Amino acid sequence: MEELDALNRTSDSLTEKVLSDDALFTKDAFTRSDESDDGIFYATDRFVQHLDSLALETVEKLIADLVIEENPVILDLMASWDSHIPSSLRPERVVGLGLNHSELSKNPALTEWCLHDLNKNPILPFANDTFDVVLNVVSVDYMTKPFDVFREVNRILKPGGLFLVVFSSRMFEQKAVKIWRRSSEEERIILVEEFFSRDGTFTRPQVFESTGKPRPKDDKYAHLGIPSDPIYAVYAEKKGDKRQERPRPTFAEAYQYPPDPEELQRRKEAVKYTLRCPHCEQRLLKWEVPQNPFTQWDVDFMYVCFNDECPYLVQGWEVMKQQGNSGISYRFTYNSYRDQCLSVPVPNLQALKEGIID
Repeated sequence: MEELDALNRTSDSLTEKVLSDDALFTKDAFTRSDESDDGIFYATDRFVQHLDSLALETVEKLIADLVIEENPVILDLMASWDSHIPSSLRPERVVGLGLNHSELSKNPALTEWCLHDLNKNPILPFANDTFDVVLNVVSVDYMTKPFDVFREVNRILKPGGLFLVVFSSRMFEQKAVKIWRRSSEEERIILVEEFFSRDGTFTRPQVFESTGKPRPKDDKYAHLGIPSDPIYAVYAEKKGDKRQERPRPTFAEAYQYPPDPEELQRRKEAVKYTLRCPHCEQRLLKWEVPQNPFTQWDVDFMYVCFNDECPYLVQGWEVMKQQGNSGISYRFTYNSYRDQCLSVPVPNLQALKEGIID
């Protein structure tokens, strides 16, 4: 306790120093449109999931893949009623730190919890080298002193310990900080990487993305034709003892192609007769080719697979990201005039659909 009291008295604000010294950040970068007391705002119980079921499954799988420690000691930072810890893990201890008494007390994953407002006091009430893993799920956008919090997380992690920060596109707008609200999703990844990298105490941060997946059919927004909530994660280890190598997670394996290569080739050769996608066997739809001064198409229409669950489309987001083209996938397309199978790039699930003519 004396150690913690000393930290409370002597810790200088790293966030304030960054704002005063770094031209990349405006002075009001970490302000909110609603600056009312967070303790009052979060006192309202919210026993709901803020992500769809596929996104939640992605978060759990990500944690399962990255947490390689046996019986880890885990801190759920800015916790609520669900810590997203998969049943395959057997943690020795799970501590929740958050702002809602009811949600924390009903979280079945927690062995203990405490109420603590990081925006009032970013000093974490734990001793040095306490935790193997710190999780922060869909709440980094609310930190008003993020550089201080990340420095504190490094302090309480054991050498080689993991800090995993997960976020999506959803948020309480009024409580998200200004720089987060005004950044694109790609810029938010860079921002979180900067939180990790500022004082050099973490290893080089790694990035995970899961985007463009089909929204679950039973989701309340499924009828809108929008994809599953995107999942982004940035993670790094505290520098120190090298532990077992952590795997590079991917969620693409849930969407492996059903046919083997020979069957896939047979289906492609048959497209001119079947007009079905060789990857998912859904009927191809006639699509009007947009003609403008920038196109070079020599046909008026082609046939496109508009199945949002087609494995060719779903895996395409990951393939394109690995090639440096995040946020893009492609749909299977057939040019009947040339008897040619093509790929047409798409930035989202709605792209091209306005050109469907049958």
